[in-house]
Amino acid sequence: MTASKELQAREKQELATSAEQTRPGLVFTPEVDIFEEDREITLLADMPGVAANDISIDLQDGVLTLTGDVKPWKEAEECDVLIEFEIGKYYRQFTLSDAINQDKINAKLEDGVLRLTLPKAQKAVPRQITVTSG
Repeated sequence: MTASKELQAREKQELATSAEQTRPGLVFTPEVDIFEEDREITLLADMPGVAANDISIDLQDGVLTLTGDVKPWKEAEECDVLIEFEIGKYYRQFTLSDAINQDKINAKLEDGVLRLTLPKAQKAVPRQITVTSG
């Protein structure tokens, strides 16, 4: 039996944290999808409005930190009529296990979606053991 799923647009979620911000402005939590295959884990993070050079991916002590700045794109001749896209910063952290080969993480931004490929360390890749008789 398969469950029916609806596709729904979600509002940007502002980051809820008790820590004080050192820079003014809104901070959002990017929505993510994470899926696993035999040899890698893929993380997709929605970061609309962020350019590749405005994304920072840091890895320290097994913690992967994603940040991205959304910059206003107003031209000098423009007059705002309606603004629904909020400007701010994206921020999200993930703890990585030893099962990830941290030296081979790859990142690509396309159409507002950041794709991180997290290859598994050789010891974490499943393998088939052949049984012989005799």
